[in-house]
Amino acid sequence: MELHNILHFLENKSILLTGATGFLAKVVIEKIIRVQPNVKKLYLLLRAADSLSALHRFNTEVMEKDLFKVVRKKYGPKLDSLIQEKITVLSGDITLDCLGLQNSYLEELFGQVEIIINLAATTNFDERYDFALGVNTIGAANVLSFSKKCRKLRMFLHVSTAYVSGEKEGLILETPLKLGDVLGLDIDMENKIIQQNLQQLRADAATQNYTTSVMRDLGLQRARKYGWPNTYSFTKAMGEMVLGQFKENIPLIIIRPTIITSTFREPFPGWIEGVRTIDAFIVGFGTGKLTCHPGDPRTTIDLIPADMVVNAIMVLMASHVNETTHMICHVGSSSSNPAPYHLVRDSIVHFFIQNPWIAKDGKPVVVRMGPQLATRVAFRRYAELHYLIPIKMLGVVNAASWRYFDTTYLDLSRKAEFVMRLVDLFSPYFFLNRVFNDANAEKLRSAAKEHMENEIFNFNPKSINWDDYLKQTHIPGVVKYVFRR
Repeated sequence: MELHNILHFLENKSILLTGATGFLAKVVIEKIIRVQPNVKKLYLLLRAADSLSALHRFNTEVMEKDLFKVVRKKYGPKLDSLIQEKITVLSGDITLDCLGLQNSYLEELFGQVEIIINLAATTNFDERYDFALGVNTIGAANVLSFSKKCRKLRMFLHVSTAYVSGEKEGLILETPLKLGDVLGLDIDMENKIIQQNLQQLRADAATQNYTTSVMRDLGLQRARKYGWPNTYSFTKAMGEMVLGQFKENIPLIIIRPTIITSTFREPFPGWIEGVRTIDAFIVGFGTGKLTCHPGDPRTTIDLIPADMVVNAIMVLMASHVNETTHMICHVGSSSSNPAPYHLVRDSIVHFFIQNPWIAKDGKPVVVRMGPQLATRVAFRRYAELHYLIPIKMLGVVNAASWRYFDTTYLDLSRKAEFVMRLVDLFSPYFFLNRVFNDANAEKLRSAAKEHMENEIFNFNPKSINWDDYLKQTHIPGVVKYVFRR
C-alpha cells in the first residue's frame, strides 16, 4: 500500500458512481466537486425513464439539496458550467445487463472509466425480497461484470455494510464472505424461490399491496433462516459473496461502514437525509411514540459520520489503486472510540427534554427517561403490558360504544405498530455486544498522518466527542432534515 497525494490522485480521473441520488452518494459527489474540480469526469448512474428524466432527478434530488450550499457559495455563477463540463448524468439500472445503459454511452464508458464506486443499494431493512436481491446482490454482480469491460479500470470500490456479519457477537474481523461459508445457501435458488412466489401471486391475481407484503415477509424469513436479522444485511452479504467469487483480477475494495450518521464537519456539521438505524429511535422518542429504551446498556452503538465514510473512500482509492487484492475495510468507531449505549440514550433524552418537539396540536411533546429493557424478552413483556393488552381492551370498549374511541384506538395502534416494528428490525444493533475490528482503516489513518491533507480527509473517530456531537450536531440535524418529512 502506497498512499498517494489524494487531491492529485483525483485530478484528471474518470469515475463512475452508481446510486447517485442516495444519501452517501450525494456526500461523495459534493466532496469531489468541492475539493477537486479538476476531476476529469464524474459519470453518475441513476434510475430514470430516459436521459432527460435522469437530469431532472439529478438537479432536483441532488444539486438542490442543502448539502451543496457550500459548493454553490464557493463557485457562484461558475458552478453551472463546472457541472456541465465535469458531470455526465446517465439513465440506467444496475439490475439490468450493461447497467441498462444506452449503447451510445457504452463505448465511451468502457474506454474512459478508471474507478467505479458502487453505492447503489436499497437500504430498507424489510424491503421486498425481489427488490433487495435485485439491487443488493444481482445488481452488485452486474456492476462487477460491467467493470471487467472497462479497459482503463484501476479500482472497483463497493460500499457494503458492517452488518453483513449477521448476528455474530464479539470481535468482528475484516474477513471476506464466501459463498460456501453458509450451509445450504444458494443465491440462484433464492432467486428461483422469489420467481416461484411471484408467479403464484400473479396466478392468484394478488393486489400490489398483498404482493409487497408477501415479498417483505419472504425476505425476512429467508434472512433469518440463514442467520441474518433483516433482508437488507442478508442481500448485502450475498452481494459481497458474489463479488468475491467472480472478481478475477479486478482490483476490489469492499468498505463496510457501521451506522452512518450526519456529517461531522464537512461540508458543514449535521446534514443528513432519510432515517438511519439510530434515527428511527430518535424520531420515535422525540415524537412520543417510544417511551422505553430497548437495548442492552452494556452494548456499544457503533456510529460513524457520513463525511468520515466518504473520506475513507477517498483515502482507500488513493492508497490501493491498481492492486489486485480483495480488501475489506470496516469504517466505524467501536474499536477506537466506542459510543456506549447509555451515553447515546442519555444524549437523546436530555436533548428532547431541553428542546421538545412541537406536535401538530401546537403542544410540546413531553418526554422523560423511560425504563431500560436490556433483553428482547423484557421488551416483549413491556410491549404486551403497555401496548398489546390495552389495545385489545380498548378495541372491545370501542366496539361496544359504537366506535366512540376510534381516534384513541388508532393512535395507540399506530404507536404499537411503530414500536414493535422498530425493535423487530433494529434489535440486533442494540441487544448484541460486538466490536468491529478496523485494523485496515487504522493503517490508512497512520499513513495519512504523513500527508498535509490529513484534515481534509479526516476519518478518525477519535476526534469525536460523542456527547457533544449527538447533542449539538446529529440530533439537531435529524430534527431539521428528517422530522419535518
